[in-house]
Amino acid sequence: MAKVIQPFDPKDVVAHPEAYFRRAYVWQVPVRITHWVSALCVTVLFLTGLYIASPILAPSGEPAHHFVMGRIRQIHFAAGIIFVISFLVRIYWFWAGNNYARSGFPFVWRASWWRDLFRQATDYLRLERGHVHLGHNALGGSAYTFFVIFLGWVQIFTGLALYSETNPAGILNKLFGWVIPLLGNSYRTHMIHHLVAWAFPIFALLHIYIVTYDSTQYGNGLITSIISGYKFYRQGDIRNDEWLS
Repeated sequence: MAKVIQPFDPKDVVAHPEAYFRRAYVWQVPVRITHWVSALCVTVLFLTGLYIASPILAPSGEPAHHFVMGRIRQIHFAAGIIFVISFLVRIYWFWAGNNYARSGFPFVWRASWWRDLFRQATDYLRLERGHVHLGHNALGGSAYTFFVIFLGWVQIFTGLALYSETNPAGILNKLFGWVIPLLGNSYRTHMIHHLVAWAFPIFALLHIYIVTYDSTQYGNGLITSIISGYKFYRQGDIRNDEWLS
C-alpha cells in the first residue's frame, strides 16, 4: 500500500516541533576527506601488511624477473605516507574546524563526560533513541581516541621506524630510529606493528555496525552525512556540541 504524505503545515511545526527533523551542517570538507582517505589507506595498509608478513604469491620463473614483494612493500609505504599526511591534517582541523570537529574529546576529568558516556552506553543497551548528539558523543569519542588516535600514533611511529632501517643515515632514521631500541629491537617493533594492525579491522566492524544502527534507529542521516556533511536532528537533541563547555 502506498504511503500517504501529508502536506507540510508550518503551523503544525510550531505546535509540535518535537515531531519534525531539522538539518544542520556538521562535518566540514576536511573532516570528510580525511575520513575517506584514512579509511582507504588503512585498508590498503592492512592487506599489504598481511602479505608482507606472510607472502602467499609464488610467481613461476626466475625470481630475478619478478618484483612482487618489492611492489607490495612500495604500495604499503606509499599508503603509509598518505595516511600520515591525512592524520596530521585531521589533527590540525581538530583545532581549526567547527565544534563538531572537536566533539567527543575524552574529558575524563569531568563528571559531565562520564555521565554522557554511561548514558550513551545505556541507550545502546536499551535500544532507545536517547539523547542524540549531532557530533561524536562520549562513547564514540572514546573509541576514536583509542583506536584511531592512540593506535594510529603507535602504527605511525613503529612503521616509520621500521622503514628508516632501509637507510640508516637518512632523515627518517634520525627522527624515528630511537623507537626500535626503545621497544627492544627490530623484531619486537615488527611484532607490535603487526599485532596493533589487527585492532583496525575490529574497530572497522564496530564502527560500521554502530553507524548503521544509529542511522536507522535515530533517523539522523548519519551514513550520508560523511558524504554530504549534513545531519538531521530533532528538538532536544544536542545540536551544538561544545568542546570547551
